[in-house]
Amino acid sequence: MCIMDQPSARLQPVEQLLRIQGVSAATTLSKSCINLWVAQGKFPRPLNLSSTVKVWRASDIQSWLEEKVGDMEVGHVC
Repeated sequence: MCIMDQPSARLQPVEQLLRIQGVSAATTLSKSCINLWVAQGKFPRPLNLSSTVKVWRASDIQSWLEEKVGDMEVGHVC
């Protein structure tokens, strides 16, 4: 029997991870703005895959965008 035939060995769908270029494109924010807002606690923190590789969960960015759009709809400004 092949290992991949065992239910526990099947890969689960992996959430999409975005590098800073992808986050910048999705939010229209510059890389420097993203890094500043992360440091200020205004933007989701990235996951550190290594000392030089940072990624964000696409779902975290989507949630942040939805929150910001909701704030704009009720008249809150950042």
